[in-house]
Amino acid sequence: MQLRPLGNTGILVSEISFGCVELGIPYGIGVKNAADMLPETDAIRLLQGALDQGLNFFDTAPAYGTSESLLGQAFADRREQAVICTKAPHGAADPDMLEQPDQLRQLLTDALTDSLRKLRTDYVDLYMLHRATDGALRSPALVGILREFQDKGMIRAFGASTYPGGTTGTALATGDWAVLQIAIHAMDRREEPYLQAATEAGVGIVARSVLFKGILTDRGRHMHPALAAVSAHRQHLLDALPDGIGLARAATQYILGLPGISSVLLGIDRFEYLQQAVATTAAIPMGSGTRHAWDALAYPDPDFLDLPAWDRKGWL
Repeated sequence: MQLRPLGNTGILVSEISFGCVELGIPYGIGVKNAADMLPETDAIRLLQGALDQGLNFFDTAPAYGTSESLLGQAFADRREQAVICTKAPHGAADPDMLEQPDQLRQLLTDALTDSLRKLRTDYVDLYMLHRATDGALRSPALVGILREFQDKGMIRAFGASTYPGGTTGTALATGDWAVLQIAIHAMDRREEPYLQAATEAGVGIVARSVLFKGILTDRGRHMHPALAAVSAHRQHLLDALPDGIGLARAATQYILGLPGISSVLLGIDRFEYLQQAVATTAAIPMGSGTRHAWDALAYPDPDFLDLPAWDRKGWL
């Protein structure tokens, strides 16, 4: 698998990054509890198999249950081969916490120390602010603490996980954040206008939600009746594909082909999904005709594509 530069960090990452959330907590369409998840020994084998096949970039977080510990077990003897990203606790972006630098430093230090313990390492390659807010992105105290972690060798680079609605633009405007993880997929491309600015600034871009929590895969064939319009739009994307090209492969290749993308983050919780990810990068890239057709197929009301709201309503 090809490696791409992660902005100006000096870190090379695989085109596909391994999202570990599904290994640590129930997540995704049809996954309700631990019984639907991969057993621990199989999860460790899956992580090791991914590294063997060229995926070197692994995304986790304290909020992802046991995933940090699984990574630590999987790569205890191969740490230098893996690029590991974990995240700060959600409370780091709380407005009250940002006004209390000493408490903020303690919160982040404790969280990072705990992550390092679970990961069985003394550093992480990338430390991300989880669910970044405008206030957190502009916080001199927060940025200063993260730079302290860099100076101590606890992290190689830091970045932020942003959301449509302006935080990506805020992060780029500050010039402090080396890597941004953005939500972007074939139906929702609201973040696409930021890609050129990120490239010019040397900011690495990791694309998440590329498969729209499984909707842009075979798992999305049967959707809740309230999502009939989304299901119909999904079919339009399928209809634009040549025979023999699956939706998941096309959705991944479409985002990989956008300028400025360092890596596409895929949730992988089955060996077959790992093989599909590897095959996607080895396959012939999406043709220009198909790409032009998909360019015209962004969902007309992207604000409706709100997975947390759908989940609360029982639509997923």
